[in-house]
Amino acid sequence: MTEPCRCRWANPKNPRYLAYHDEEWGVPCHDDRALFEMLNLEGAQAGLSWETILNKRESYRLAFDGWDAECIARYDEAKVASLLQDPGIVRNRLKVAAAIGNAQAYLRLRERGESLDSLLWRYVDGKPLQNMLQPGQGAPAKTALSDRISKDLSKLGFKFVGSTIIYAFMQAAGLVNDHAVDCFRHQTVKELC
Repeated sequence: MTEPCRCRWANPKNPRYLAYHDEEWGVPCHDDRALFEMLNLEGAQAGLSWETILNKRESYRLAFDGWDAECIARYDEAKVASLLQDPGIVRNRLKVAAAIGNAQAYLRLRERGESLDSLLWRYVDGKPLQNMLQPGQGAPAKTALSDRISKDLSKLGFKFVGSTIIYAFMQAAGLVNDHAVDCFRHQTVKELC
């Protein structure tokens, strides 16, 4: 059986990575908890490969209480010390602190009566941006829109939300369809909006 054509970055040697590309990446996400998880995982990736984070995703879910923002917002120094000893996650004090701060910012957003979903999807008028990346053409590292979202999230108190991180998040959460036009997922994802 012939393998379908995929985006060049999808590592064919890692079944978890292929499943992520084939089933998840670029699919429009409107679930607040999933968006919160993705935002934090993209931040955790800074300086690392996405494959490293993807391989640790289940450990992250366990370590961070299923990405329950109310629980994470209350983490104390003992919990932080425990997380910094957990080999299943990236043991970086700034990234752990960012996840806690992001939970607090997320809860403030909810207190204002807004969801992460409504905030983020408003930037694209509720419909994913459709890029037409040609075979071998790389996606941009950031855009004017990711710059804007990054600045706005920073003002709201979110951390590890630089423009490059936000653009990767936009791709993952389906705010933008960056599957290459020759990738078997491009049209399928396009039809999901």
